[in-house]
Amino acid sequence: MKKLSRKLRNEEDKNLSLPVHDGDSRPLDPQEQEELVRSLERSQAQQSRLWRRVFAALFFCYIVFLMYSIVNQASSPWELRYHAYFMEEIYSWMIISADWVAVLACSFAIIGLLHESMHRRRWIHYSWYTGVILAIFWLYYMLRYSY
Repeated sequence: MKKLSRKLRNEEDKNLSLPVHDGDSRPLDPQEQEELVRSLERSQAQQSRLWRRVFAALFFCYIVFLMYSIVNQASSPWELRYHAYFMEEIYSWMIISADWVAVLACSFAIIGLLHESMHRRRWIHYSWYTGVILAIFWLYYMLRYSY
């Protein structure tokens, strides 16, 4: 019985293990290695561009939502539930201004994601700093509202 289980286990291990060598089992020469590295770099750059565009599109959708929020707050204040929570705590123009700052932060992020230069990270940092200031603003009023 033990022999049979060992034999089955060895057969399963052979099917699950990765091959140690391919058919010709020779190492790649430097030119082939460089070609392989270049193809992997091209693939990585293409995937990076794709994902940056996807996140830029998500930021754009959020900007559209913020614009809707701004228009609603300007035309009929306190109609939106997520703004109405702050009715007694904050003026309407402050909410509209905070939404415009959020639009600015998202715009910085989109520029940073889609801009193909060495200043791309700088735009992302601008977006992050603006977002932190905005988060502190909202956190202050949310904590003030909860007490």
